[in-house]
Amino acid sequence: MCCVFFLICFSFIVDASVLQGKVVRVLDGDTIEVLQEQKPVRVRLLNIDAPEKKQPFGRWSSEQLKRLVLGQPVTVVFTRKDRYERVLGRVFTSGGKEVNRELVLSGAAWVYDFYNTDKELPGLQLEAQKQKCGLWVDNKPVPPWEWRRTGGTHL
Repeated sequence: MCCVFFLICFSFIVDASVLQGKVVRVLDGDTIEVLQEQKPVRVRLLNIDAPEKKQPFGRWSSEQLKRLVLGQPVTVVFTRKDRYERVLGRVFTSGGKEVNRELVLSGAAWVYDFYNTDKELPGLQLEAQKQKCGLWVDNKPVPPWEWRRTGGTHL
């Protein structure tokens, strides 16, 4: 927990907010619900984009996120919400691991280049690609933003 406190205090911009609670639901590979004060708060993991459920590796990606956080206490550091009123945040386990980075490193999510603010993520994705982790075993994995744009016709 000390590591999380350090990260929160010194690595983020001054206007960041913190949400703490237990993960009660994993909706897909990059969205969770955190129970805070008996209310579920929907959190979209910042800087990453996981495969859609019907996309190759979509269910696997969701399972990786479940394995990391379901039923566990987390700390979410965020600065805003998206148009769907989801908190956009960096999620940390009680042991100090950043879940967003873990998902990229394991090949369970892409760096969401258009929105990415984490300078470390591209290097983690490159490492996952070199090691052929997760979705990178596929010769030509289709990023979720392209999958959505084309209506999932990249089969």
